[in-house]
Amino acid sequence: MTAIADLPADARIVIPHADDVGMCHGANRAFMELAGLGFVTTGSVMVPCPWFAEIADWAKGREAGDLGVHLTLTSEWQHYRWGPISTRSPASGLLDADGCLPRRVPELRAGLDPVAAEDEMRAQIERAMAMGIRPTHLDTHMGAALVPELADRTIALADEYRLPLLFPREIESYLGVLNLGPVDPAFYAERHAALAARGAAFVDRFVMTPWIASAESDATYRRMIEALEPGVTFFSLHPNAPGDIEVIIPELAHCRTDEHRLGQDPGFLRHVEDSGVVPIGFAPLLERLRAATARA
Repeated sequence: MTAIADLPADARIVIPHADDVGMCHGANRAFMELAGLGFVTTGSVMVPCPWFAEIADWAKGREAGDLGVHLTLTSEWQHYRWGPISTRSPASGLLDADGCLPRRVPELRAGLDPVAAEDEMRAQIERAMAMGIRPTHLDTHMGAALVPELADRTIALADEYRLPLLFPREIESYLGVLNLGPVDPAFYAERHAALAARGAAFVDRFVMTPWIASAESDATYRRMIEALEPGVTFFSLHPNAPGDIEVIIPELAHCRTDEHRLGQDPGFLRHVEDSGVVPIGFAPLLERLRAATARA
């Protein structure tokens, strides 16, 4: 395991992260096939989703299973959906007219009960652990757990479970690719300062799947690797093996299957290695966080 402290100050570190593990069988296949090959190093599970149990069974006892919990408060696709695991009460603000989690973050915020949302996030963490996953971090589906109404509760959950939280220091890199509704970057700057004073482990910035045509994918991902800056960049990927995603998300399925293909392509893996970037998982950040809290 690469220790961040052992790397030079100008190292270009990347956390190539598979989001949406557990969403469907193809997302699980992609993570199981790519983890440890040299590019995808870590991922996070969507506990409320139909295929979560499959990845939990795979992860039991696996040191290679660097998996976090992808705190899930939304359910965005047209026909493939999921609901909360902690409640069926409409008063929770976690159910839309179809009995599923809201499709979009602004819709979630409009009817949100923060206490119910915290209960749901805690239930997801607890279920993941009960099914044998040893989480290495927390992150959030569509950014929902970091909206201003929930950010302090999510930070407190990360503290309680002693887990690194995806909360990029350059917050604009995160907010700029999400649809959270109205937010004030100063709100997040205040929380970063307070967390830094307590020794929290942050990634520096966030980049994400570019959602482009297949013909452009190889060159685009190579340029993205080359453009990574010094510091720690979280690369939010959405790899999916072919077979089910084409029905779930017809218009974007190719973006996900392209990442599955690239993540095991020898030429692309050589390019990553030759570029000088250092891929890591969340385990080094977890180790650093727990060392800092042990000294406190």
